[in-house]
Amino acid sequence: MAGLEAFPARYGNVVFVLVAYCFLNFWMAFMVGKARKKYNVPYPTLYAVESENKEAKLFNCVQRGHQNSLELMPVFFMLMMLGGIRHPCPSVVLGSIYIVTRYFYFTGYSTGDPQKRLTIGKYGLLPLIGLMGCTISFGISLHLGKSFAWTSASSTCYFSSIR
Repeated sequence: MAGLEAFPARYGNVVFVLVAYCFLNFWMAFMVGKARKKYNVPYPTLYAVESENKEAKLFNCVQRGHQNSLELMPVFFMLMMLGGIRHPCPSVVLGSIYIVTRYFYFTGYSTGDPQKRLTIGKYGLLPLIGLMGCTISFGISLHLGKSFAWTSASSTCYFSSIR
């Protein structure tokens, strides 16, 4: 296919990780919808008010867990798409770890105890830092004018199960 030569051989895995994050986001949105019904918080109310709803904190924790994931989604997508061009396999691993940490961040937050979001969710910053490194490396390569002639040898992934 014309144009696909511009991407490394393993870039499709980067796309799959991005789609996986979309599924996680859809699931979180579904959970917010369930919480709206359970705690009687109608649309378009973004956050419940404790003076009006005794279970406002429980709903707000579910909503905030999802909202925080939405806030970081553009950063994650940009780092995955750009860093994955130069380093597809490390980006796939880091992106997958990030998704797992976002899941635990959300489920911990959804308990109603905001501190529980940090049990595993606090490690989500580490894969983002790794993805920043991949993206910086890509930017440096572009700045230095290095060519991107992808060959099977230059894009070999050490994780053979990620084919």
